[in-house]
Amino acid sequence: MSQPQNSPHALPIYVQIAELLTRDIVAGRLIDGERLKPEREMASELGVSVGTLRKALRDMGEKGLIESVQGSGNYVRAGGDTGTVYAMFRLELLDGGGLPRANVLSLDHIDKPEDLPPFGTSQRATRIRRLRSLNDTIMGVEEIWLDADAGLIDSATMSESLYATYRKELGLWIQRAEDRVSLGPVPDWAPDAYVPRSGQTVGYIERLSWADRPKPIEFSRTWFDPARAVYVQRLK
Repeated sequence: MSQPQNSPHALPIYVQIAELLTRDIVAGRLIDGERLKPEREMASELGVSVGTLRKALRDMGEKGLIESVQGSGNYVRAGGDTGTVYAMFRLELLDGGGLPRANVLSLDHIDKPEDLPPFGTSQRATRIRRLRSLNDTIMGVEEIWLDADAGLIDSATMSESLYATYRKELGLWIQRAEDRVSLGPVPDWAPDAYVPRSGQTVGYIERLSWADRPKPIEFSRTWFDPARAVYVQRLK
């Protein structure tokens, strides 16, 4: 397992651990009935205190994903609530799972360019460009446009999970999203840390997201490296 981060935009460490373990359950890396490693061993591998790990496991236990058996250990219960703050994040490592992480490259409040699809009700939007990772594997770059009439966010209040930021800062709940997956050239603003070079063809996702309004409030596009990540949609 990769150690959780505590950057200015990161979720609380115990939440990161719960997210990582939940995504591993969804990906099948942790199976129903499996006994987890002893807490001290897990905490050491993750680089956190035993208390922080136990807080994450309690959070998962409340969702029915972990059962703690006195004197025996912690067991995976795959039939619980696997909805997470990254429930709509569809990219995973090639062998499954991976904790989504994001480094902000830029944040600007600007006019919408003509090449964007129609969304929202304003001519202006917040544009966020980020470098995306799964665990410590850099696998994509993304550009998010939030309609100005939906509200304004800034880097000081932004979490790695934008949907969590929308809920906390703007009172917006993203209720549904529409993805279009294809191929596209890496944009010229991608940093050197992203291995595919500008103009190289990679996996490409366009997404429109809706809150409680007739029109979508957000448009995003992601360029992901298919040598490091795959798009996964699971149906229940």
